[in-house]
Amino acid sequence: MSFAAILSASRASADSSAGLRACLHFAGQTLVEYQARQAVRAGADRVLIMVSVITPALSQAVDRLSADGVAVALVRDMISMVRDAPRDMDALLIADGAIVCQGHIDGLAGAEGDALLVADDSRASAPFERIDAGQRWVGLARVSPTLLFGTLDMIGDWDLALTLVRAAVQKGARRITVLESDLLEGRAALVESQQQADLVAQAVTSASAGRAPMRGGIEHYLFVPLARFMGSVLMRMQVPAMQVRIGAMVLAAIALVPLELSWALAGFCLLLVALLLAETADRLDELALRQLPLGGTAFVAPGLALVGVALAGGSTMSVDLALLSAVLMVADRWRRNGGASPWMIMTPGTTLVLLIIAGLFGFLAEGYRVAILAAIASTGAVVLRPRA
Repeated sequence: MSFAAILSASRASADSSAGLRACLHFAGQTLVEYQARQAVRAGADRVLIMVSVITPALSQAVDRLSADGVAVALVRDMISMVRDAPRDMDALLIADGAIVCQGHIDGLAGAEGDALLVADDSRASAPFERIDAGQRWVGLARVSPTLLFGTLDMIGDWDLALTLVRAAVQKGARRITVLESDLLEGRAALVESQQQADLVAQAVTSASAGRAPMRGGIEHYLFVPLARFMGSVLMRMQVPAMQVRIGAMVLAAIALVPLELSWALAGFCLLLVALLLAETADRLDELALRQLPLGGTAFVAPGLALVGVALAGGSTMSVDLALLSAVLMVADRWRRNGGASPWMIMTPGTTLVLLIIAGLFGFLAEGYRVAILAAIASTGAVVLRPRA
């Protein structure tokens, strides 16, 4: 069942009374953007953001979400909420500054009827809103249209979130309790300052480390582990994924210069670094819950790597190798590899490693022959492997 998401972006951060919690930097974007992407990943088909004032940062966040295909709107008053809130579907309510791991959001998104995510009252849950003598609300709730619009009809002040939670408690909404370890380790937190946002982002994104997309060849066995480490570091430094991706493209283009000058090994090494940067950009997008690019930008760096392979070989065999590797690269990126294991898939990185090893021993021409045989075998594994 589809649902809408209602977010809040009105409380000031602890760093500055002029700044909002929702606009704190979190995983390469603003905190409210991350909340919206979490809701969309869980199945929300529209996002409503309650605001007291529309700031340039909020407007830019809405523009970025809209550019990524998220149906999002800013709501400033009760009349707008009554007009924009859907009357035929539930709403997922996320508190101002609340961050919980994706698993909890997915679980509540799949719940039926009114439900609250709560924690037992303790020192770890002290930042959250108390709902009774023994439990506190952890910033996530699912409410029915009846409860939502019934609350909108009776509410006086513009504090919809807490009023909805109190109404859900009085109605006897189902409660889902999070473990205290989630609170202690930052997988469920109320973020009030940038320092907290950095710590929580590290905890929440590390929980999704094992969900990175599968890659083939050297990219899977070498680049993905390195990209996970580099992605976490760059995320804390607030480096955008697009800047890293552009850096990968530029470095791949620069690597063609030594290849033209017949410095094959130097060019191949630069191309490997460019591929690593491209994989790191993918990791940053994954940490930010953005869709990985599947169009032209995804293939610029690896495409230039294969151009370099063709240039360094200077023969029809090297061109054939580049073309065959390009087909396998697209199949790997688009998940059309027939379910082949990573070691079966010939990738641009694998091709470069084979050529570097062969070049170090003075057998570059033979390396091209081995690489094209490996590419043919990889194509056979992808095409002929039985489907599940």
